[in-house]
Amino acid sequence: MWRKVCGRYGSCADAAASRGVLLQVVHGRPFPARVYTPWGVDPDAAAEVSAAVAGELAEALGPWCARFPGVLVQQTVLPDSPARAVVEAAAGAGLLVVGRRRHHRLPAPRIGAVTHAAVHHVTCPVAVVPHD
Repeated sequence: MWRKVCGRYGSCADAAASRGVLLQVVHGRPFPARVYTPWGVDPDAAAEVSAAVAGELAEALGPWCARFPGVLVQQTVLPDSPARAVVEAAAGAGLLVVGRRRHHRLPAPRIGAVTHAAVHHVTCPVAVVPHD
């Protein structure tokens, strides 16, 4: 999954650099079952998981941030499904860039759940970028 994110990141970072705008990278991942307790979410466990995921995202984007030092990057990790996280984070955005696999196995859908949710639920323009 990180390879897919980083593959699209290069072209997004290039576009953000040429326009001088903030690039927000969003990653949604639901909390694992161990975070939940009978009375709700364990805040210590939730913070630990969120920090680990944020570290993974920062590590994956590190080479791209070094390659595009002039781009201001905001990394956002949300404890939600990837589709909901992207739709939520797109509020107020000027453009949302999402990917879709270039090659798919039939009868698989041509776009995934995140791209489908983005196209149907965000209010800004959506660019769907094919990738391998």
